[in-house]
Amino acid sequence: MESNVVLGDQLLSQAEIRTRAAYAAAGFRTLGVDRGDAIALLLRNDIPFFEVLTAAQHLAAYSVPINWHLSAREVLHVLIDSGAKALVAHADLLHGIRHVVPDELPVIVVATPRLIQEAYAIDASTCPPPSEYPVWTQWLAEYEPLPGDAAGAAMTMMYTSGTTGRPKGVRREPATAEQIARLRSTEPKVMGSRPGMRTVICGPLYHAAPLHFARVAYDTGSLIVLQPRFDGEELLKLIEQHQVSAIFMAPIMFVRLLRLPDAIRTAYDLSSLEHVIHAGAICPPDVKRAMIDWWGPIIHEFYGSTESGVVTHCNSAEWLAHPGTVGRAVGNTTLQIIREDGSEAAANEIGEIYMRRLDYPEFTYHGDPRKRRSIEHNGLITNGDIGYLDHEGYLYLCDRARDMIISGGVNIYPAEIESVLLGFHGVRDCAVLGIPDEEYGEAIIALVEPVAGGGCSEYTLKAHLKEYLAHYKIPRRIEFRNDLPREDSGKIFKRKLRDEYWKDAGRKI
Repeated sequence: MESNVVLGDQLLSQAEIRTRAAYAAAGFRTLGVDRGDAIALLLRNDIPFFEVLTAAQHLAAYSVPINWHLSAREVLHVLIDSGAKALVAHADLLHGIRHVVPDELPVIVVATPRLIQEAYAIDASTCPPPSEYPVWTQWLAEYEPLPGDAAGAAMTMMYTSGTTGRPKGVRREPATAEQIARLRSTEPKVMGSRPGMRTVICGPLYHAAPLHFARVAYDTGSLIVLQPRFDGEELLKLIEQHQVSAIFMAPIMFVRLLRLPDAIRTAYDLSSLEHVIHAGAICPPDVKRAMIDWWGPIIHEFYGSTESGVVTHCNSAEWLAHPGTVGRAVGNTTLQIIREDGSEAAANEIGEIYMRRLDYPEFTYHGDPRKRRSIEHNGLITNGDIGYLDHEGYLYLCDRARDMIISGGVNIYPAEIESVLLGFHGVRDCAVLGIPDEEYGEAIIALVEPVAGGGCSEYTLKAHLKEYLAHYKIPRRIEFRNDLPREDSGKIFKRKLRDEYWKDAGRKI
């Protein structure tokens, strides 16, 4: 069964997307894109996203979706680090980064659709394609379609926030035929995909989890409705309008849906829903129970990361019987809890979570193989999460060993923010932390040890940060301390600082 992709009143079938992708593949080949090369995407949720992915698959090239919230400097880093041979970008997003795009990088521009313009209140003057770049649709018409088909596994290089600064590209080896077969057998069950499924993609496709869900749906034969930007009431309307049966969401979306007035929550027919799966951040138990009460026992959860892929799954019944679990191992997955001395922990004993799912191809961090080795133990890898396995094999998360903030389902590494703060002449030292937030799970706070007379203020520091970082990495609060607590080694005692804010939260992450 073929998939269809919808944005507003525009619909393209999978066959039409394949045809357009064959033209695009020919165009990319002319630009020098070959097997294993990278094509960068700076696109919002739009149909050309699927066309570029399919064209890259046709060439056995890597798609590199770029988080369009990044600053121009951060986008430039991804373009250079990935070795992108071409960039496909929405006109309004290109408008904000044109001054940093290397002259030698071929750029194809996609006109920003009206629906996306309205969803983000985009300045209309930035939406027409700049005259110096070819426009996607017209560019496709310049070529004869490349023979063959996109039959292999799609390859994507996702960039994750860097633990020591800049984002790192997670690059997988091409999947074997056996791995493709196993994934096509297991992933649809986890994601709730089946031929004829109807779904709304309400999260940004540059993010690993919504993109993975969308790809599974696309390969299964589904109606895929693209929501340009998450809006709670609009999502309910789309579910009713398109008789949506399965959907991926982040916990922050649950929170916003539950805050809708009862009159809105009860105004739409949601009876078509069969499978709602969430991931990306810890879901507060009261929020999850409220969603199960509202939508029924159709709420599922998975745990994983860009590096590990999907490694656990649980349905509503399992979660209600094991409150707080993120599920049991799926597919060909090994889960272990490792003590500080490197030995394996017993059931119900807390330690660092290590995992490996053999259904996924091996990965490395592009240009930095040492980083992969730093998270590995006996062939398993860790995200830095702390937790335990119970006697039945259900996994529970308790804390994070690594210095990471998850805000609204987005991973943010304090080191990246700290390095920019330390570049301001008035900052002697600083610590960036995640603190409890009811809506986002965590919010960012920066604790700054200023230099006397250095001109430090919340305003000047935020202005400095905005020059280098995406807006979602800017701390919500900046507090000044005469002296930050330190360990005997001289390092800032972050755990002590963190405990000040988390001691009354009833949770650690």
